[in-house]
Amino acid sequence: MTTIRFFAAARAAVGVDEVSLAATTLDEALRSVTPADPDRWRALQERCSYLVDGVTTRDRSTALDGVAVVDVMPPFAGG
Repeated sequence: MTTIRFFAAARAAVGVDEVSLAATTLDEALRSVTPADPDRWRALQERCSYLVDGVTTRDRSTALDGVAVVDVMPPFAGG
């Protein structure tokens, strides 16, 4: 199981702080999320960066085998 944590606009689109799920890739994990606002979530994913056990990626084919935490990081104002 991998814990997916959502921050800022991602948290608002999904409606929760985190979910735990089993997925083989980052893309599969993101598609498994049941968002509160599906349109916003779909559009937001293209602008996010992802921290996979602390390593930044935008490659949604990243394998999640053995990954404990993925942070979904939307663009932040001023950063």
